[in-house]
Amino acid sequence: MSTIILKVEGMTCNHCVSAVEKAVKEAGANGKVSLASKQVEVQYDESKVTVEAIKEAIEEQGYDVVQ
Repeated sequence: MSTIILKVEGMTCNHCVSAVEKAVKEAGANGKVSLASKQVEVQYDESKVTVEAIKEAIEEQGYDVVQ
């Protein structure tokens, strides 16, 4: 398992947190979102999902991944 921390802009509430966590999960990874720091810590299996796929899943929900 690999871990990456992504900075996500546009999150303002608990609904945003849920949407980002759901997007990460649907991409095939596990994410823990911190609304205060506007980051998501993602654990993923490199053989099953790419960082780009995770970023795209978050961006499809309307948020900007800046890292």
